[in-house]
Formats: sequence, C-alpha cells, structure tokens
Amino acid sequence: MTSDEPKDLFNRLAKIIATIFHPLLMPLYGMIIIFAAPTLLGYLPFNIMKLLFLIILVNNVLLPISLLPFFIHQHIISSYSIIERKERNIPLIISTVLYGTTSYIIFRFPIPVFLKSFIFSIAILSLIVTIINFRWKISLHSVGSGALIALVLILSVKMLTPLQWYLIAAFIAAGLTLSSRLKLNMHNPQQVWVGLLTGFFGLTLFMILI
Repeated sequence: MTSDEPKDLFNRLAKIIATIFHPLLMPLYGMIIIFAAPTLLGYLPFNIMKLLFLIILVNNVLLPISLLPFFIHQHIISSYSIIERKERNIPLIISTVLYGTTSYIIFRFPIPVFLKSFIFSIAILSLIVTIINFRWKISLHSVGSGALIALVLILSVKMLTPLQWYLIAAFIAAGLTLSSRLKLNMHNPQQVWVGLLTGFFGLTLFMILI
C-alpha cells in the first residue's frame, strides 16, 4: 500500500458522506424522522405521509438536480459541486423559491401545524443562507446538519417524547458531515461551524415563532 492510498480512501469516504448528507436531502431526512419517531405525528395516514414526502422529493430534490445540466450549459456553474461562492447564488435563489412554493402547497393541506412549521422554517432558512452567500461562503452541508439536530430537539420537546437515539444519530451525522467538508477542503472551520450554528438556531427560532 502506497502512502497515497489511505489519503485517497479517506477522500472517497468523505465524498460518499457528503453525498449521503447533501443539503438537498436534509428536509427528506427530517420528514422521515418526524414520521418514524414515536410521537402522535407518526400516526398520520400513510397516504398523507407519502404525498408530503413526494412533494418535497420532486419539488426540492429532483427539480433542483434536473436544473444542474442547464446551469452548466449556460455557464452559470462550472461543475456539479458548485464550489465557487458566486456560482451558488442563482441555484440558491431558485431553491428558496421552490421551498416557498412547497410551503404554499403544504399549507393548504389539513395537517398538523408542526409539519407546516418545519417546511416554512426551511424556506426562511434557505432565504437567510442565500443572503449570506452573496457576501460570504457558508457551508450548506453544515446548515442542513444543524437544522436536523434542531428538528430532533424541537420534536422531542413539543411532543414530550424522549428521542435520545435520534439525537445521537443526528449529532454523529453532523460530525461526519462537517469532517467530510473539511477533509475535502471545501470549507474552512469557520464556515462549517457558522453553518452548523445558523442551521440550528435558525430552525429553532422559526419553528418556535411559527
């Protein structure tokens, strides 16, 4: 084994982790946690769960991903990784609009306020991150990780249900995600920690107020 092989292995692992915990997927993970946790929200009709999941999957995952080839063709972004801060502006604006659209759709459903609050809070958080990105590169992966930790805590408090294993899993996922971004030199420590705190306190604040 050459000296470069362990480094290559860790880089591959970091890329896999970054893909698994991509910020576009975090709202889906949040919905899975909400529905899987042993709370009253887990007793919603399966058809409602499936519909909400599909709306977010199509509107906030598949649609943004499908636009990436167009962005590259139009030279809006130079790669699918969207490394440069300025290249993130248009994708983030579109993502924010799509989250706003998802919020509008979901608010029309007769579902618990907690679910509506979660989706709307993500839309507001996406707007804040977009504004920050105009001046400074923040880690979107870290924002998603912080928001996921906040969701578990808020779900536990509001539903009066201990969710310690979900919380431990969220912290482990956050640790792996932040480490992967640093390992790949995609961000510096300040960018990942500010991202984590922005996601955590942003989602917490909005879900408490809404």
